[in-house]
Amino acid sequence: MNSNRKEIMILESGEAVPVFSPVIVSASRSTDIPAFYADWFFNRLKEGYSCWKNPFCGNKKYAISYCNTRFIVFWSKNPLNLLNYINTLEERHISCYIQYTLNDYEDEKLEKGVPPLVQRIDTFKRLVDRLGVGRVVWRFDPLILTDKISQEDLLRKIENIGDKLKGYTEKLVFSYADILLYGRVEKNLRKNEIQYIDWTPSMMSDFAQKLSSLNKKWNYILATCGEKKDYEQYGIKANKCIDDDLIIRFAYNDNVLMKHLGVEIRKTGMDLFDNSIPDGALDLGNGLYALKRYEKAKGQRALCQCIESKDIGEYNTCPHLCEYCYANANKDSAIRNYNVHKQNPYSETITGY
Repeated sequence: MNSNRKEIMILESGEAVPVFSPVIVSASRSTDIPAFYADWFFNRLKEGYSCWKNPFCGNKKYAISYCNTRFIVFWSKNPLNLLNYINTLEERHISCYIQYTLNDYEDEKLEKGVPPLVQRIDTFKRLVDRLGVGRVVWRFDPLILTDKISQEDLLRKIENIGDKLKGYTEKLVFSYADILLYGRVEKNLRKNEIQYIDWTPSMMSDFAQKLSSLNKKWNYILATCGEKKDYEQYGIKANKCIDDDLIIRFAYNDNVLMKHLGVEIRKTGMDLFDNSIPDGALDLGNGLYALKRYEKAKGQRALCQCIESKDIGEYNTCPHLCEYCYANANKDSAIRNYNVHKQNPYSETITGY
């Protein structure tokens, strides 16, 4: 299941660069492509490739070929623009789902660049109406405590959104803000005079228990992203954000993708003596199930459960300017790079250089 096999591509400039040809694309953990770069991405999809710079390797340039792409996981705080392009994906036989970070930090002004909450909730519902329930995953991420935001405040905010999304989402993914893990986050919060409060293990367990109790009226799947502690006792799972189960569920008819994932689709009732679904198999409904293997992606955080994909975003390019952002070194660099992008919006890279 290796989509990171590298060959060489000759760019329009004549530059020879290594090329990835991913089957599964992540767009993106590093910036909000749907909100700010949707036109760029879908133009590059049409062109057949884009370029990406590896921030952990001296910004070495790579090409990303979309010739083998069958599935895209979008990440966004404002994915409204995707409504203009779903037809394009369907025409190209590319399936998708959206990791939609829908927080409520309006009063505290921690996410100054996102639209009003009521508008973002409406966008969530419009996307679900177009794509179907399950393809838009609700994230309240991260859960951040400050001198102005208590645990009770967070639960109230989650309850407000959760009530409005009833019938539109199956899952709530969350994580606790780990400020000390990201030096630039702590620096930016201090610079903007935001008095954050570190989560302790006991506080996290207490919150998980209260959230689980709150969930009794929704019955959402609760899942944590990259957390050290196991909250299974509260019915909370460890999430796979690039999730083979979701990909199989929404694209099991794609034989090429299923072969890539090592999945075999079978019908129930094939065994005259046993019509049950085998342990570990994924029930697809309609008398079908999937026999699958799970392979965690290499190179991700130790606690990350995602399967392999290729992320195509670039750091320091997100103009949402969230105060706790780990992907921007600072606001000035993000604004500068976004303005450079607008001068050359269809270049090979997001930033245009």
